[in-house]
Amino acid sequence: MFKTPEHLFIDYLRGHGLSMTPQRKLIVETFLEADGHFSAEDLCALVRGKASDIGQATIYRTLKLLVNSGLADSFDTGESLILYERSYGHAHHDHLICMRCGKTVEVYDEDIEHRQKEVAQKYGFELTRHRMYLFGLCGRCQGQGQ
Repeated sequence: MFKTPEHLFIDYLRGHGLSMTPQRKLIVETFLEADGHFSAEDLCALVRGKASDIGQATIYRTLKLLVNSGLADSFDTGESLILYERSYGHAHHDHLICMRCGKTVEVYDEDIEHRQKEVAQKYGFELTRHRMYLFGLCGRCQGQGQ
């Protein structure tokens, strides 16, 4: 049975002896409304636009809970910037990341997925999950030179 993201998060909290506080509820709602990739600071700004009394530490801790619960995914852009995105209920994809401006593009490619499975099998692995990040320069940054 498919659970809503909110129910999945509440179940996760209960399983870890935690409860859904009003602050967590607002942070989760804001996170689920956000599209694309965003930093923890971006989420803080969105949350504080709704409730300025919610502290940064509360937002960061809740974001960690979202990742641990499986609702969010995080990845390092290679420049010490961690980006987050919704993962629960979203199709698997890989990423292209610009090393200069941080632009991130989601890549859905069945040929790549098939090839990754072939490589894993070749080495005796059965994939349970994976991530692929390709780093380079986007078209705009290539035009800017060094």
